[in-house]
Amino acid sequence: MNLKDRVALVTGARRGIGEGIALALAQAGAKVVVTDVDQDDCQKVVDQIKESGQDGLALKVDVSNKEDVEEAVQKTVEKFNRIDILVNNAGIAQFKPFLELTEEEWDRTLDINLKGMFLCSQAAAREMAKNKYGRIVNTASIASGQVGVGFLNIAHYCASKGGVTALTEALALELAPLGINVNAVGPGIIETPMTKDILSDEKTKEGLMARIPKKRLGQPKDVASAVVFLASEEADYITGVILFVDGGWLAG
Repeated sequence: MNLKDRVALVTGARRGIGEGIALALAQAGAKVVVTDVDQDDCQKVVDQIKESGQDGLALKVDVSNKEDVEEAVQKTVEKFNRIDILVNNAGIAQFKPFLELTEEEWDRTLDINLKGMFLCSQAAAREMAKNKYGRIVNTASIASGQVGVGFLNIAHYCASKGGVTALTEALALELAPLGINVNAVGPGIIETPMTKDILSDEKTKEGLMARIPKKRLGQPKDVASAVVFLASEEADYITGVILFVDGGWLAG
């Protein structure tokens, strides 16, 4: 898939799935703006992108802050003249029983996982609409509730990802006349820094593996490949879809 000369902005891209997505987009030929809350980590990813022969830009961005988001889109357009692809990957997950969950923890999770998607999508779509072209790819989850699968002790996370799924479908309808496709990937259990603590317990890891028909944990590149496809011309007739990347978890 060829993304030559396309301009992509990826949130939550300093490590894990986001880093994998940023590198895969660059490998496909895109210029990539790498954003996250740590500028130095973002720059390390951009350095890898430049070593591969592509161009990139590192920006410190809090996706729950409207000024940060609008400034990031503005800087992207200033450097690369436009924005073609937005990947809303920024997200946090914290395991905590519902009855012990604080209002602050609920708000922070929804602010980053869902409000951040709203702010970034709105700012980017306004630029995409000028060129009648755009690809927005969101990171949902097998915990989004779309297919009736529940998870213990992460009610706030599940609620946020359910919102991501609903907003993806709503924006697909609303933005289609503007030439903008909106889809999402739904990762299963992926080996990243975010899942490191869970997977460090061998019993838990074995239990998770037993539920995955492919009998292996997912890697960031698995999700990244799906994102590159949805961002490409090959996916031009696809919008409003949640593409699960879960090794068969939901089918099992």
